[in-house]
Amino acid sequence: MAQNDYDFFDEDNENFDAALTQRTEELYRIPNQIPDEDGCIEALVLPLGDLVIFPHMVTPIFVARPASLLAIQEARQAGQTVIGVTQRDPDVQDPGPEDFLEVGVELAVGRLLSMPDGSSSALVQGRRRVEILEFTRIQPVWRARARVIEEPTAADRTTQALMRSALDLFERCVQLDRSIPEEAHLFALNISEPGWLADMIATAVSLNLTERQALLLMSDPRQRLQHINKLLAQEVDVLELEDEIHTRVQSEVDRSQREFYLREQMKAIQNELGEGDVWTRDITDLRKRIETAALPEAARTTALKELERLNQMPPMAPEVGIIRTYIDWILDLPWLVYTEDNLDVRHAAQVLDRDHYGLKKAKDRILEYIAVRSLKPKKERQPILCFVGPPGTGKTSLGKSIAEALGRKFVRVSLGGVRDEAEIRGHRRTYIGALPGRIIQTMKRAGTANPLFMLDEIDKLGQDFRGDPASALLEVLDPEQNHAFSDHYLELDFDLSKVMFITTANTLMTIPPALLDRLEVIEFPGYIEEEKLIIANRFLIPRQIEEAGIEDIGLRFAPQALQRIIREYTYEAGVRNLEREIGRICRKVARWKAEGKRYPTLITAPLVGKFLGPQQFFQTEAERADEVGVATSLAWTENGGEIMAVEVAVFDGKGSLQMTGQIGEVMQESGQAALTYIRSRAERFGIDFEVFERMDIHVHMPEGAIPKDGPSAGITLASAMLSALTGRPVRRDVGMTGEITLRGRVLPVGGLREKVLAAHRAGLKVVLIPEKNVKDLVDLPKRVRADLQIVPVKHMDEVVERALLPEAAIEPPRPRRRPEEPQSQEDGE
Repeated sequence: MAQNDYDFFDEDNENFDAALTQRTEELYRIPNQIPDEDGCIEALVLPLGDLVIFPHMVTPIFVARPASLLAIQEARQAGQTVIGVTQRDPDVQDPGPEDFLEVGVELAVGRLLSMPDGSSSALVQGRRRVEILEFTRIQPVWRARARVIEEPTAADRTTQALMRSALDLFERCVQLDRSIPEEAHLFALNISEPGWLADMIATAVSLNLTERQALLLMSDPRQRLQHINKLLAQEVDVLELEDEIHTRVQSEVDRSQREFYLREQMKAIQNELGEGDVWTRDITDLRKRIETAALPEAARTTALKELERLNQMPPMAPEVGIIRTYIDWILDLPWLVYTEDNLDVRHAAQVLDRDHYGLKKAKDRILEYIAVRSLKPKKERQPILCFVGPPGTGKTSLGKSIAEALGRKFVRVSLGGVRDEAEIRGHRRTYIGALPGRIIQTMKRAGTANPLFMLDEIDKLGQDFRGDPASALLEVLDPEQNHAFSDHYLELDFDLSKVMFITTANTLMTIPPALLDRLEVIEFPGYIEEEKLIIANRFLIPRQIEEAGIEDIGLRFAPQALQRIIREYTYEAGVRNLEREIGRICRKVARWKAEGKRYPTLITAPLVGKFLGPQQFFQTEAERADEVGVATSLAWTENGGEIMAVEVAVFDGKGSLQMTGQIGEVMQESGQAALTYIRSRAERFGIDFEVFERMDIHVHMPEGAIPKDGPSAGITLASAMLSALTGRPVRRDVGMTGEITLRGRVLPVGGLREKVLAAHRAGLKVVLIPEKNVKDLVDLPKRVRADLQIVPVKHMDEVVERALLPEAAIEPPRPRRRPEEPQSQEDGE
């Protein structure tokens, strides 16, 4: 059987014709069965399957089972009602007595009507609830004995409140649920019995079978009303949510339709004006740009393919902006656009010398490249240089001068602090807001495929969970691979082989070996004082005078003034702070001029202190007298060369060596090697061997807050120790540098140029250097070589001969005799 719960409310339904009215009247004429003295009735049973019929409700049923047809026919002939029972599980095909609910409904059944599909239909009316006591017969039709459940018709205050609440909720359901006719609410308003109201609402509202069965089993009207209120509240919540969703969807549809209508109107207006559709015009313009742009075949094919995708999309589709941006990137890149190189070697030399002083190695390398290109113009391989040096030595500015000398565009990317690999290679287009990496972005900014590309601060690349950008640079800086560089965003091969890459770094220690192997390293050693003087006069002073606006007063700096600024107010390898201090002086002069005061036109050394205040840096001075246990070492720092004193003290102890002054492991090992050399030659130097066993040696290098390391102080340590152990003073005007071995050989060291210049500034007369470092003297100014006596040495014996005075100035240290030791015969004599 099946049921349409709302057929009896629909005025437009064909069931409300005159014939149906007649059939309904017949139902009302069928009387209820009269209960016996126990309040029970016995009647035929009509199994209803999954159909739940409540009292007072009229509904059609469809009958297909022969037993059910027979029961209806017998009841009609006798003019009696039947008992309708609902199955617990409607899927049971052959139910037994235990498969039915224990509560049924007494039904009045109208005439049977044959249906086109062979089944029959009848109109039934629920009369009252009955409790099934027993089934008295099963074959050929079911018959049962049941007790009539009497329900109260009056309602107390609580029940009335429940009825009003149910009516309010039901009214809201009727408003929201289009399948419930408005007459249902009007019908409910005229019901005064609480049980009838609950049953009527349960029939009208869409409830599942379990809820219907539960309401049928509730014999207490108040309980049914409470439960129906709960179900109605849940239904209202669901219906309100459905209504909100429907309203939102309808609003979107209306807006889309409105936009479509307006767009069609605008298209018609544009066609009338001869302007055409904006979207179509954009597609056409893009197609023309693709066809006329200088693109490789792969890039053109990809651009046209993406354009076709764009053309098939509606203008307001979310992906339109992504595809449009991608096509614009392809069109804006300089795939085949090149600038012509200026291969005039003399012109390049003039430009480089005009902008920078010194830097001979870097300039020579660039001029060699230009010379080779002039002889072989089709040379494909570009140099990949790495300028390494302290800050302020002109690495970045030299890159600009090289670009100007070659006639190329100059672009720069700072890699300091970059930790994400996508910064180099870009993000894939699947990400929102994706863009190409910095390489492709900079190439777009350059506008040519052969710019001079400077990767600044390559030694400061980071690495974390987002990838290793240094590894991503391997493809960029490899001449064998960068002709087909692939960016994650473009996913097209871009040719970087025509780009001249120059990287800069302050140190090579943090650059990965695989990346360093691809770079041609050119060192920027830092400027010496003489070079700083020339740079200041040629570049820094004119620039600062121009920035201060005092070109008309003829301001000059005396050489002594510049020397004082360099030595007392700056401590650097480059010239940034020097320019800063010169700028301070120029600004003070400009202020005096603006205030109408007298101002100097020649900056002298005494005026420097007046302008810049107290001295900021103090240089180590040479010893003023020949002393025992004190030698002068030459050291290299990033800011230039320095001289350092090495002090040695010998005293009673247990034969240990102590080294202080923030000395690193390498320098401590040099001290051990120097001591071993002296012990191995103790007899030759006249040193009592007991000194090494019963006396401690303390080596100290002043300025203990500054870390010191390296092997180049080896011969200085040995000289100071030997002086302290023999009592022979070290010459005050001798400085030295060199690594020592256990056999006393002197090995070459680095930074000789800066070290020798530091000795010259400190006023030393003799400098001892390893013989194999003689080749480095070519970089020294002629005046320094003329003023200093530079002595190459191969062995420590030569150092001792040059650095130590021949005679002892004090008694050599001797260990104290312990009380228990007997006096030797030699001592007694």
